[in-house]
Amino acid sequence: MRIALIQGHPDPHSGHFCNALAATYASAAQEGGHEVRTLEVSCMQFTLLRSALDWQEGVPPAGILAAQETLAWAEHVVIVFPLWLGDMPALLKGFFEHVLRPGFAIGQAAPGRLWKKLLRGRSARLIVTMGMPAFFYRLYYRSHSVKSLKRNILEFCGISPVRTTLVGTVDSAAARALALAKVQMLGRSAS
Repeated sequence: MRIALIQGHPDPHSGHFCNALAATYASAAQEGGHEVRTLEVSCMQFTLLRSALDWQEGVPPAGILAAQETLAWAEHVVIVFPLWLGDMPALLKGFFEHVLRPGFAIGQAAPGRLWKKLLRGRSARLIVTMGMPAFFYRLYYRSHSVKSLKRNILEFCGISPVRTTLVGTVDSAAARALALAKVQMLGRSAS
């Protein structure tokens, strides 16, 4: 399987747990016979979009065009990011706004119809880290921001199914070890 792995931690310095999760997934997937291309959002240069016109008709920067090529190539997309203020980091959201533009991710539809989903045929896995226990995020916050990314962004473009792995209490060495073991299994099976 062809896998696009998006490492969405906004800090370009390595050593974050998201880096370890992404590296573990990629290594296990390659050992399992899968092809992996990694996109490091923190290393990309782009400005935030400020208008609908720019989103619809603007020319994406070179790094964004390369990211679109990787997503077009992929059969499965893995997105790793930390939960910040209850949502994905702003840099990752800005990346998605650039990459998932009309003409690439969605196509114009006839009047009164929904956009065409141009990324059909791809599945995804979200791996989200957080300081709080994952069950608390699921129960109390109802995984609101992860559900929004899944439904309002990925599935809107045709990426489905989208599965989720929530990694809570990341300050705990035991929780980190369990998460790395789980991500290794997911990588081998490309799920």
